[in-house]
Amino acid sequence: MVAVSSWGRLGAWPHEVETLQRHALNLPLQKNKSGLAYGMGRSYGDVCLNPEGVLWRTTSLDRFIHFDAQNGELICEAGVLLRDIQRTFAPRGWILPVTPGTQFVTVGGAIANDIHGKNHHAEGCFGDHVLQFTLQRTDGTVMECSPTQHPVWFAATVGGLGLTGVITQARLQLKRIQSTWLDVETIPYTSLDEFFTLSDSSEQEWEYTVSWIDCVSRAERGIFMRANMSTTNASVPQQKQARTVPFVPPVSLINAFTLKSFNASYFHLKKMQAGNSVQHMTPFFYPLDNLLHWNRIYGPRGFFQYQSVVPRAAGHDAVQAMLKEIAKAGEGSFLAVLKTFGNRESRGMLSFAQHGVTLALDFPNKGEASLQLFTRLDAIVREAGGRIYAAKDARMPQDLFESGYPRLQEFLSYRDPGISSALSRRLMGA
Repeated sequence: MVAVSSWGRLGAWPHEVETLQRHALNLPLQKNKSGLAYGMGRSYGDVCLNPEGVLWRTTSLDRFIHFDAQNGELICEAGVLLRDIQRTFAPRGWILPVTPGTQFVTVGGAIANDIHGKNHHAEGCFGDHVLQFTLQRTDGTVMECSPTQHPVWFAATVGGLGLTGVITQARLQLKRIQSTWLDVETIPYTSLDEFFTLSDSSEQEWEYTVSWIDCVSRAERGIFMRANMSTTNASVPQQKQARTVPFVPPVSLINAFTLKSFNASYFHLKKMQAGNSVQHMTPFFYPLDNLLHWNRIYGPRGFFQYQSVVPRAAGHDAVQAMLKEIAKAGEGSFLAVLKTFGNRESRGMLSFAQHGVTLALDFPNKGEASLQLFTRLDAIVREAGGRIYAAKDARMPQDLFESGYPRLQEFLSYRDPGISSALSRRLMGA
């Protein structure tokens, strides 16, 4: 048995870990033990964990199988990292249409969590660009799934949290680009009204929109960034040596004092840098990937991430109420992200993104005090008719999961009985 934790480092639990082999993909089931596909373990909570059960490591399935340079279709195995797709095909004029805040994610994990990026209003979620995938069930069944071939299985698996089977390979549609640079505009704002005005007015002309918000200050201040792929063909900057957090400090380095100082300094620095610039896509898309093991800064108890989405009509009041609760509790994050999702329906039955506004924050694990804060935030999300992102969750109450994902009962009939996770046992009973 091997102790495995998720990115939030809230604990480490014993697992049997098996590495999947491409030439013998029959899932190595253990008697009376469930299995679960495991890629890079970048999910923050327990969606990627299966304590006392089996984890099937998929990172060995890391081959590119075929690329059509004319139309940008890529066939690859499910353990391929998004980083490797970007590095390989961006110099050829193709990138992933949707990418999250880290490139250390497998293709299978991106599909299973139907990840989103900074351009949901323009390109939707990752699943919107999946043309087909191969799904292997623990009873030996193998299915080719697409929007037209086994479409219900496709809908159950995209955003299905790895519970319908193991994705072994996928065919993806990449996006053509002229350059790996972006034209970026940085705009400080000092109220939620200003944020929503900027966001709404940017959706037609700008592909990427996102904002950082100061969750400690009561001033509702933040930094809004909008960007488009550039036609600039400057030389690619030399890749900086990645720094690392070398050890876990005895206590969290994120506390009321450091947060207040960092957030104030960050806001004023970015305010001075406001205006237009040209930025390479890698630091813009993946701002923390150059700091390895950054999750260690939260100390030995780890951290929670709380990401919600609430409908657009309730967005202003709900976000304002959540920020007030967070500030009152003296909690918060140095990376609080506020952005809007476009008015487009996701392909997956359990996909997170919906038309509205999403707020994501990290919180040091302070035990009961943290859980009480989350309960108050849950009440705001529940009243607004919102939902919590399962890929980031470690403690969502079952009733909020059920109300937030109205297709849950439909999804349950497509679960693989040989697959389970800590999250599924917590929220679905098995």
